[in-house]
Amino acid sequence: MKDVTQLDEGWSLRHGQELLEATVPGCVHTDLLTAGLIPDPFTALHETEVAWVGRRAWTYVRELGHDSAHERTDLVFDGLDTAAYLTLGGRPVGTTRNMHRRHRFDVTGRTGRLEVRFASAYDEAAAVRAVTGERPNVYPEPSQYIRKMASSFGWDWGPTLVTAGIWRPVRLEHWSTARIAHVRPLVTVDEGTGRVEVRLEAERTAQGRGRTLRAEARVAGAHAEAVLTGDEAVLRLEVPDPGLWWPRGYGEQPLYDLHLTLSDDEGRPLDTWHRRIGFRTVELDRSADEHGTGFTLVVNGVRIFARGVNWIPDDAFPSRITPERYRTRLTQAAEANIDLVRVWGGGIYEDDAFYDACDELGLMVWQDFLFACSAYPEEQPLRGEVEAEARDNVVRLMPHPSLVLWNGNNENLWGFRDWDWEPALAGDSWGEGYYLGLLPRIVAELDPTRPYTAGSPWSGSWDHHPNDPAHGTHHSWEVWNRQDYAEYRASVPRFVAEFGWQAPPALATLRRALPGEELAPDSPGMLHHQKAEDGNGKLNRGVGRHFPLPEGDFDRWHYLTQLVQARAVAAGIEHWRSHWPVCAGTIVWQLNDCWPVTSWAAIDSDGRPKPLHHELRRVYADRLLTLQPATDGLVLAAVNQAAEPWRTAVTLRRWGADGTLIHESVLDIAAEPRSVVRLPVPRGLLPDGRSGKEFLVADADADADADVRVGAGADGLRAVHFPVADKDFAYPRPVYDVGVEPVTGQRDRVDVVVSARTLVRDLLLQTDRLGPAAVGDRGLLTLLPGEQVRIRVTGCATVDVEDVRAALYCVDTA
Repeated sequence: MKDVTQLDEGWSLRHGQELLEATVPGCVHTDLLTAGLIPDPFTALHETEVAWVGRRAWTYVRELGHDSAHERTDLVFDGLDTAAYLTLGGRPVGTTRNMHRRHRFDVTGRTGRLEVRFASAYDEAAAVRAVTGERPNVYPEPSQYIRKMASSFGWDWGPTLVTAGIWRPVRLEHWSTARIAHVRPLVTVDEGTGRVEVRLEAERTAQGRGRTLRAEARVAGAHAEAVLTGDEAVLRLEVPDPGLWWPRGYGEQPLYDLHLTLSDDEGRPLDTWHRRIGFRTVELDRSADEHGTGFTLVVNGVRIFARGVNWIPDDAFPSRITPERYRTRLTQAAEANIDLVRVWGGGIYEDDAFYDACDELGLMVWQDFLFACSAYPEEQPLRGEVEAEARDNVVRLMPHPSLVLWNGNNENLWGFRDWDWEPALAGDSWGEGYYLGLLPRIVAELDPTRPYTAGSPWSGSWDHHPNDPAHGTHHSWEVWNRQDYAEYRASVPRFVAEFGWQAPPALATLRRALPGEELAPDSPGMLHHQKAEDGNGKLNRGVGRHFPLPEGDFDRWHYLTQLVQARAVAAGIEHWRSHWPVCAGTIVWQLNDCWPVTSWAAIDSDGRPKPLHHELRRVYADRLLTLQPATDGLVLAAVNQAAEPWRTAVTLRRWGADGTLIHESVLDIAAEPRSVVRLPVPRGLLPDGRSGKEFLVADADADADADVRVGAGADGLRAVHFPVADKDFAYPRPVYDVGVEPVTGQRDRVDVVVSARTLVRDLLLQTDRLGPAAVGDRGLLTLLPGEQVRIRVTGCATVDVEDVRAALYCVDTA
């Protein structure tokens, strides 16, 4: 049987004439940080102080000895970042130039000093550019000339920290006769029977050539065997009536252990392979209709409105991301009623722990191939690396049932058409051959059970503009860049794969990242941790359309920017969900951050949810009530994504700003499963927009489940409509009572009880002001006079009413 020796200890990093203790997996920056030789680049302005690290060559060393009776010993790296030259005992082992693939080297009988010498990524990129010629890029960095995490060169939410190192595990594998080289399980369901076609490829030693091998596969009580006289075999298993894997909210996520054993002709095991699989079907409906060209995911025959978020690497140093951290972040996604996570093309193919968690949580994965916002040369040496990388990762990830879609690139087809690339390229290659040729061929060959799309955005062909909202996927960035968020309602794209709004991280995160700084929107640290072009200008214009900009009041500015972020994203999702099935999904930019930064994220880099996270939980719930402006008034839309009918009475109340009830009516709603009901609001209930003193509230009966109720002002679902901007509305001075109640038997938990005496709009308890670890179970809340809300706070020491009052914010223009 093959045996494995992990090589995670005994490494050193050469720093000048000194050898530093190195952590593997890891990277140069984290080793220098541990040794106290660089400041933390995530804090203050230190990012710029460590820029030199990415422009130097670095060497990792360790002694390598092994005593094995096996015929063959392989040195296996799961990830080398990036351009490396390897020697063992002073003799060459091999070279690498791709962070995104695994590497294997035959070191049979060899011992001595193992050296992994990393060239500067900048030098490697320059050498490739000298061969291929210049290509346009959105950013002034050479990320398209090296197969490395593009965002390590900086992005509009990320630092420029160009890493090097052994970033994934490394080991020795000792084996004889043969080993399992590749396994591709093609999992399908046909008329209630689960089918697994296991395609096996073996590698043999010189002595193993010509010997008969046996393979055995088992899953869910099914069993299959095959004899190998060559290097390949196909084993077919049938599982009667398996439990189907469903996205969260649609059913359970049963997983089945698939075991494969390779033996010699005498039945002695040589190698084993194990993964968990799930039985489900997935299709992508891109049919043309009267609205254009659709883009709807269909899982197990059920058409799905995708409630998604975009995912970036959770740390600028991805070797620091643990399985526990993946689980925490993805659980936060699931708690926000998210059912799809798009792994964005400027990052990495994530660790298997990421996809394992998605399998278990029912989070569908849209996986980009790693191309983003640049024109990519298609010549060597890149083309061979691109193909090897794609083949490696398709085979590695395809067992995961959560993976539902392969996507060729992020924004490059759009960039070619709209960002002046075409004239600059003058006929040079730019990646089209990858997205429309190489990658779909690889997916069709290796993983035909899943759909492929050439890019995001992509209309499906050059017959339409790549970002045409009527065809395929659409990225909506014009609103954030230039318009008010109300403009999201101006169109109904078929699938919104990117849109979003910025806000700063939690105050506790800012204080940790910017120690000692007097915080202001334009203070040095705040500006440094804002990477978007004119980011603060766009933030201020977004706030200024609705509120007077607070001068010299950072806390108020911080609250208003977070409020507008949550409102903006909610406005888009509520509008687009109300137009299902024409619009079949939204993917918010973005779920997470990779360092402390003002960004589009719903969860900041310290793991603290912004108000947007709570708002996603409300607008992504199975049942959503929303009031939508229409050409002739208002529409009440009841969105029911649940599997059961929704029968409810909705009370519509027209209120005066002073708390006077002007008019009230009840509408009966009957929404079938996976459907939307749109009803006009009776004219007598429409608030007078000219006066700025009236608003409308819609409340559904309190018969929804707890997840649906989160974020509502009362116990049921609530929608509010104010016909004018906040700065033009006659808000009364908000008055409310605050109480703090201990939770019996829970020393780190308290209930904050807020009782409104007036209209209180968008009340927010910023729990991190009560303590860095404090977390609340509610986000923004609008309360009517006489209403009360209870907010459960965990992770804080004893707090009093004055502490809570200082952490409470709401709309106040009086």
